[in-house]
Amino acid sequence: MSDRATLTMKAIIVDDEKLACDELGYLLREFPDIEVIAIGSNGLEAVRLIEEHEPDVVFLDVQMPGLDGMGVIQKIRELGIPQPYFVLATAYDQYAVQAFRVQALDYLLKPVDRERISETIERVRRSCQDKQKQEPATAPMRVAPPRTKLLLKVGNRNLIIDSQELVYATIQDGVITMATAALEGQSNYRTIEELQANLDPETFWRVHRSYLVNINRIKEVIPWFKSSYQLRMDDKKQTEIPVSRVQTKRLRALLKL
Repeated sequence: MSDRATLTMKAIIVDDEKLACDELGYLLREFPDIEVIAIGSNGLEAVRLIEEHEPDVVFLDVQMPGLDGMGVIQKIRELGIPQPYFVLATAYDQYAVQAFRVQALDYLLKPVDRERISETIERVRRSCQDKQKQEPATAPMRVAPPRTKLLLKVGNRNLIIDSQELVYATIQDGVITMATAALEGQSNYRTIEELQANLDPETFWRVHRSYLVNINRIKEVIPWFKSSYQLRMDDKKQTEIPVSRVQTKRLRALLKL
C-alpha cells in the first residue's frame, strides 16, 4: 500500500482526435497517482515527447497520419530509448494481434469506459511497482575503477583521449557520438548506460536519456520552455543539450538555481 501512496506515474496521451484526447484526459483525472504531463496529436510528436519527458506510460492511438502507433513503438526501439509502457487505443478490434506482437501493456477499444480504464490503470500500477522493485537489483555494479582513457573514432583514426576531456556523449539511431573541446567522433560503446558505467559518476551526469555530460564542461545554463533548461557545453560547436524534466531538480540543486 505504501508503494501506491508514493508512486506517481507520468503519462502522455497521443491521439490525432482532440475529442478523444480530452475524453481520456478526463477519465485519467480520477486517478490521483496518474499525472498527465504532455499531450500529442501525431506519431512524430509522440516520439519527441517520449524522449523529452521520459513517461512511465503512453496512451497511444493506433491510427494516426504519418507515423502510426505501431510505428512510434518501432521508432522508440530503433533510437535505443528505454521504453515506457504503451497502452494502445483504437476504435477497431482488428489491431489486437498487432498490439500483442509489439508487447503493448494493454489495448483499449474506443469509446473507453471508466470500468475498463480502471483495469488498465491497475495493470500500469503493478507493472511500475514491479519495475521499481527490480531496479536496485538490475542496476549496473562497478567492478573496477572508472576508466581514465577512452577510444574516439574520428574517420579512419582511433584516438585515445583522457576521460576528463570528454565534454558530452549522445546516442542517435544506436550510435554514440562523443565530443571533446576540439574533436568529435564515435565511441566503441554500444549504449549510453555502458559508457556511463565506466566513467566517474561524480563527474558525468545523465541529463537526458540521450545525453551524458561532463559537469565540469558546462559553459552556460539557458532557461528554456516551461521552467526547463538547456546546457551550453564547452565544445567547439558550443552544443546546446536539453535537461530532461526529471533531471531539472538535480540541476537546480547542483548549481543553486
